[in-house]
Amino acid sequence: MPAAVGPPVVAVPPTRNNLAPVHEWLRSDWLVGLLLIAVTFLAYQQVWHAGFIWDDDAHVTRPNLRTLHGLWRIWFEPGATQQYYPFLYSAFWLEYRWWGDLALGYHLVNILLHGAAALLLYRILRRLAVPGALLAAAAFALHPVCVESVAWISEQKNTLSAVFYLSAALAYIRYDRERRLSGYILGIGLFALALLSKSVTATLPAALLVVFWWQRGRLAWKSDILPLVPWFVLGAGAGLVTAWMERTHVGATGAAYALGLAERFLVAGRAVWFYLGKIFWPVDLVFTYPRWVVDAGAPGQWEYPVAVVAVLVGLAALRNRFRGPLAVALLFVGTLFPALGFINVYPFVFSYVADHFQYLALAIMLSAAAAGVALAVRRLPPGGRPVAMVAAMGVLAMLSGLTWRQGAMYADRDTLWRATIAKNPTGWMAYYNLGGDLLDAGRTDEAIATIEMGLKFGPNNADGHTNLGLALWKKGRTDEALAQYRRALAIEPDNVLAHLNLGNALLQTGRIDEAIVHYQWALAAKPEFAKAHTNLGDALLQSGRTDEAAAQYRQAIELDPRDVEAHTNLGTTYAQKGRLSEAIAQFEAALAVDPNFAIAHSNLGHVLLQSDRTDEAIIQYRRVLEIVPTSAAAHRDLGTALSRKGLMDEANAELQKASRLR
Repeated sequence: MPAAVGPPVVAVPPTRNNLAPVHEWLRSDWLVGLLLIAVTFLAYQQVWHAGFIWDDDAHVTRPNLRTLHGLWRIWFEPGATQQYYPFLYSAFWLEYRWWGDLALGYHLVNILLHGAAALLLYRILRRLAVPGALLAAAAFALHPVCVESVAWISEQKNTLSAVFYLSAALAYIRYDRERRLSGYILGIGLFALALLSKSVTATLPAALLVVFWWQRGRLAWKSDILPLVPWFVLGAGAGLVTAWMERTHVGATGAAYALGLAERFLVAGRAVWFYLGKIFWPVDLVFTYPRWVVDAGAPGQWEYPVAVVAVLVGLAALRNRFRGPLAVALLFVGTLFPALGFINVYPFVFSYVADHFQYLALAIMLSAAAAGVALAVRRLPPGGRPVAMVAAMGVLAMLSGLTWRQGAMYADRDTLWRATIAKNPTGWMAYYNLGGDLLDAGRTDEAIATIEMGLKFGPNNADGHTNLGLALWKKGRTDEALAQYRRALAIEPDNVLAHLNLGNALLQTGRIDEAIVHYQWALAAKPEFAKAHTNLGDALLQSGRTDEAAAQYRQAIELDPRDVEAHTNLGTTYAQKGRLSEAIAQFEAALAVDPNFAIAHSNLGHVLLQSDRTDEAIIQYRRVLEIVPTSAAAHRDLGTALSRKGLMDEANAELQKASRLR
């Protein structure tokens, strides 16, 4: 919205006399759209080659949701996905069918959606006759604050919902002028899709009322407010569902969220100024910002919310002379409201602010700034306008460069965590995640040092203690590892990874009954945790409860059809029951997923040998030795199979190798 003196300029409704021919208008619009999308793709060139980060695997469709039944579950089974955003997860479901685990496809879609959002912003500003529409849209497309939303695959929820949010706004603005039922239905349908992609878009009907007030200076109940009542109802419903999901499924509960009303006002006031600062001075952008201490007893912290209220009151006092500034302030703060601290969202455990929280609000403030620039340029003498144009292009080029540089931070997990630590040295979340990645890479000593550094800054985080426990376990420091797991569970009794890893440690030390209890606790907290089902099956199998073990393996396979251990171990239970053909099928299913899984080859060889399919068994044992040439057991098994064929010289040679290796 423009911060202009005097009443706002209202666009003249299209007529045949005051518009260019339709084909010319379309050609111009298409040109602007192609230009915006092209510059967006160029600015985000670094992201083309980026991979998956952090929680992307919770958004890219899980194996148990990749079928048509999985799509049904996405829509009709809250909890099947991390959040109840069924249209978003349906988009991911479709994208997985297009390019599977190839990160490039997801990144290109996100960039395209962001470019489309910039184009829709341009269309809206033109429809409202806001000066500087193209400058605003280009600044939004190229602003580095948007990088987190565009480069992070999980935040397709931002770009997708923004496209529907802006499309719904455009449709309703048209309905407001033409009063056609078809326009209203289109608008509310697009708004519903926005909500089903991300519920922060619930602020749209309030934003529309602010726009109409800015245009007209008043609001009428029948023509302005009443038609938007269903929109408010839809938005409120979506918001309540999201708040419930954040609390019950995502984990936005506990001491980190125990803020009183006064403290929440402190968070909100400081966040508003933080976001404004990052818009107009976009430096030191980081994935996780430092989480400040909130203290209602510290007078200095009240300066932030008091300043917000003072600005709003001052602008309200001037509303009869200029409505634009107040409208912009209301739109900005109102659009930010879901992320200002009054509603618990999971990332607050790390930080009260994040770049992706202000994706939509950024568009509002950039539109206001561009309008102000455009109005100022109109007052310049003719000779000064080319200079202003060059200056504007310079600003856009600078934003583009910052975005290009910021995009490199999202190349992969390791790059992201190290860049985050460099800019936020006390950011314990980055240390924990980097430590986990180092552990996966086999760099255990580095992992221990990194996780311990994270615990220095965030000592009461269950995931940090769990990761440290796993690292210590891999170093053979069993007692220390068990202590870390128990410390994690003391902090967060329902931490599924702590229960899983503690169960694994207990199982490997022969404490089977205790391990079973922890696996069951993990599954009580997260019933769709396939790995916990597999490991519980292992414990039950070791305790001789074969039928129960088989049931757990089948559940794991239903949740994750690519779980090779579940297939292999289920095959083992079938073999113990004499169900050899079913056992063979399970071993073959495991090998279809991982042809180099030696245990499956070995077990398949055993069952084939039992089935008098000696030649096939020999093939499997030879395959094991290709994978693990030093396996004494594989040489022994191969020798046994060869002796059955009467190939005694070869058999003796294999048995001698087995003896030497043992």
